[in-house]
Amino acid sequence: MYQALYRKYRPQTFDDVVGQQAVTMTLKNQVQTGHMSHAYLFTGSRGTGKTTCARILAKAVNCRNPQQGNPCNCCDACRAIDAGTCMDVLEIDAASNNGVDNVRDLRDDAVYTPSQVKMRVYIIDEVHMLSTSAFNALLKIIEEPPEHLLFILATTELHKVPATILSRCQRFSFRRISQEDIASRLQYVAYQENIDLDNGAARALARMADGGMRDGLSLLDQCASATVGELDSSRVYACLGIAGVQSCAEMMKYIADGNTRGALELFNRLYSEGKDVAAMLDELACMTRDLLMMKTAPGSAMAMLSGVSDEKDVAELEKAFSAGELARMMERLQQTVAGFTKSGSRRMDAELCLIGLCRPELSIDAASLNARLSRLEDRIASGQIVSAPAGKETESAPGIRQEKPAVPPAPVEPEAVTEAPIGFESDLFAAIKQEGSGADTGWFVPTNVRTLLQGDVLYLRCAGSFVLEQINKPEILARVAEKAGGILKHPVRVAAVNQADRITRGKMSALLKFGSENPEIVKIKS
Repeated sequence: MYQALYRKYRPQTFDDVVGQQAVTMTLKNQVQTGHMSHAYLFTGSRGTGKTTCARILAKAVNCRNPQQGNPCNCCDACRAIDAGTCMDVLEIDAASNNGVDNVRDLRDDAVYTPSQVKMRVYIIDEVHMLSTSAFNALLKIIEEPPEHLLFILATTELHKVPATILSRCQRFSFRRISQEDIASRLQYVAYQENIDLDNGAARALARMADGGMRDGLSLLDQCASATVGELDSSRVYACLGIAGVQSCAEMMKYIADGNTRGALELFNRLYSEGKDVAAMLDELACMTRDLLMMKTAPGSAMAMLSGVSDEKDVAELEKAFSAGELARMMERLQQTVAGFTKSGSRRMDAELCLIGLCRPELSIDAASLNARLSRLEDRIASGQIVSAPAGKETESAPGIRQEKPAVPPAPVEPEAVTEAPIGFESDLFAAIKQEGSGADTGWFVPTNVRTLLQGDVLYLRCAGSFVLEQINKPEILARVAEKAGGILKHPVRVAAVNQADRITRGKMSALLKFGSENPEIVKIKS
């Protein structure tokens, strides 16, 4: 009868366990020295070796010929435990035996000495499923057990185990197995089973295993059964019914470019190939999460990538999005997937989601506006948006208008400067207001206009483009030139400029104009 790969290649010694060196080394030392605890608690995510290490520990404490803390797997005790015929080593599923009566029966049987081996071992899997009364019934026997008794508890949800149980056990945390260790183990199993597994497929399976060795072996078993010949990454994606890294990366490029047509065509092709809609959006959400990690934690993000992302693709796509856009995309994808349970048409919901991702301007909510602004800010900061010639616009991305960056103010270049007499500006403004009347003379106040005399040129430095537009008129500039010439006792030329403009020798002739209608320079003689 065929045996699943994760069962066939289950580790039989502590040295065979992959990715849990800290745990296995401690347990081996305790077995060698005899400093054993009466209760152990193994915690960690699924498929990381909790139950496997519990069985190995049960064999190690009862082995007739231990090998440096490892069981020999050859004596009658090891063989009986492996075969499940040893009546003194019991493995209990707490999910189906979670009542207080089950714990009472266990407590009554535990007082008897073992008949086949040295120690009676109880392995309680998924111990967090026990009821509150069952935990209370277990307390006394765990606190003061007989010398021949050993408890090994295993759970994936540590927060559900009462503190009274935690304080009576030695706790070992099983970490998620790294992708490199899983891929290496899959290559070893594939070699033993004559499976032609290439490196790309092994890495893809390792990423999808999400830190669980059992998941990786189960995926390998499934793909090997459905494939004849070499097993590469494309066949892995086709066998498991997922879009794959390349399709996700292609979709993200369409979203970054705002290419709605390309995104919908790709989605339609994947949908026609039988890909699950929820799985596709979930993969897209995982890649979005990876891009957000790269954006916010660039130094250590590579170690936090999920199973659907490739380092090269993530590094290329990260520059195309802002953090605000990625946060909005994750929220939109999660809302769409969560709504599938009540949806009448998943395909329609997914298409609307993709349209919203490609066209953020279709939404006017705060998240969409923030995403668009954050992208614009990132492009301005990186220099991708530059000033355009007058009357023209340039676009760095669809739907985004580039703004001309403001020219920073700079000091006037050294030139022959004639200092204005003290009180010149106030006298000039008073003379203009005294002769003129109307709204045009009301702009001449120090908060709106400051004067700068440079040689025979008088610059009216206006506070903003609106003030400049109101003052930069031929009749107003002619009046100012006349009054200024009378005060200074020599002819002057007048130019109205923005305070933010840089006045240089090269631009001086262009600035000395009274507007587009009358570009001539007016000279007023004293």
